[in-house]
Formats: sequence, structure tokens, C-alpha cells
Amino acid sequence: MAAPGIVHVVDDDASWRISLGRLLSASGYQVALYDSAEQFLQASAIDAPGCILLDIRMSGLSGLNLQQRLLDDGRQMLPIVFLSGHGDIPTTVLAMKAGAENFLTKPVDTEVLLEVVRKAIESGREDRAQRKRLDEQRARVAALTPTERKVFDLVVRGKINKQIGSALGSVERTIKWHRHNIMQKLQLGSLAELVSLAERLGLADAKESADGDPR
Repeated sequence: MAAPGIVHVVDDDASWRISLGRLLSASGYQVALYDSAEQFLQASAIDAPGCILLDIRMSGLSGLNLQQRLLDDGRQMLPIVFLSGHGDIPTTVLAMKAGAENFLTKPVDTEVLLEVVRKAIESGREDRAQRKRLDEQRARVAALTPTERKVFDLVVRGKINKQIGSALGSVERTIKWHRHNIMQKLQLGSLAELVSLAERLGLADAKESADGDPR
């Protein structure tokens, strides 16, 4: 069974921050408390599963500022749940468009808060698993030989074996052999999976994807 995860509470209201920390700790979560966005940014690399409970209005960087900073730095690895006593529709829209997991207004019901935290951490775990799978698939593509990579690029753009052979100066039998090796190395079972992988990795334009299985 997976560990509950770490909840990072970023709020400049000391009484609220401490109270929330106690509640989460009593519910089985590891908790890290920060009195400002700046203190959170100075923390060591955050790699363990969890989520961020983030206040909107704080002295210094606001919650939205922190969210944007994490996005700009490529560090938003954890789901963000905004907690604010000053929530309004425009602010909520901005937060959600930037990828926030949820937006709650203080005071919030304990059961609602714990359920939102649980779902946020679960969502974060799924995102991590997906990123790991993509990283593994990206590494497999990078390990293809130069010729296999050329065949890969042409296949996902809808070229049939005869066209690929003509482009690379090879006979169809050789192209079929390369394709077989590519599918084995990438651990894929169909052309559709190959095209989908290329699109997920940003290696093919969907408009150029194959519309039929080359023969």
C-alpha cells in the first residue's frame, strides 16, 4: 500500500497553518509547513508524492505568483489545491486554467478538505506514473539506430513500406525488418500504438499520422 504522501501547506496565517498541519498529521499525512511562497521555493527538491495546499493572498509572492513561478521553472510536480478566504470567480478561473487541482474557500469542512487532499495526491501519483512511462518510452525511442529512427519518423507520417524504402534507398523487405525491430524495441503491438506514442512524445503531427496500416 502506497504511503499517504506529503502535504505542503503554504500559508502566512500561522494559526490556520498550524491547525491545518495538526489535522493532516492526525489523518496520517506527512506535513511540511511554510509561512510564505518564498520559503517554499527555498525548500529542497520536492520529489515525494503529495500535494500543495496554497493560500491565495500572502505577503510577498501570492499563491498565484507561486503557481506561475513553479510552472515557469518546470517544477510544478505536485497538484495544487488553493485555500483562500478571499476567493472570487476570476481568481478561481485563473488558478484552474493554470492547472490547479481544486479551489476551496476558508473555512472549509474537514471531510471535504480531506477528500480533496486524497484526490489531489491520487491524481499526482497518476501523473507521476504517466510521466515515468513517457520518460521510459522516450528513452527507448532515443535508443533506436539512426536508420530505425528514420523509418520510425516516416511510418508515423503515414508512409507505406514502398515509399519508405524509396526514400531511404532500401528494399521493402529491409524496411519490414526495421519496422519489426522498432516495434520490439518500443514494446508496441500495432501501428496505432506507434502513432499514439509519437504524438504523446511530440514527434509527429497528428495531421500527418497514418490513416492505414502500411503493408
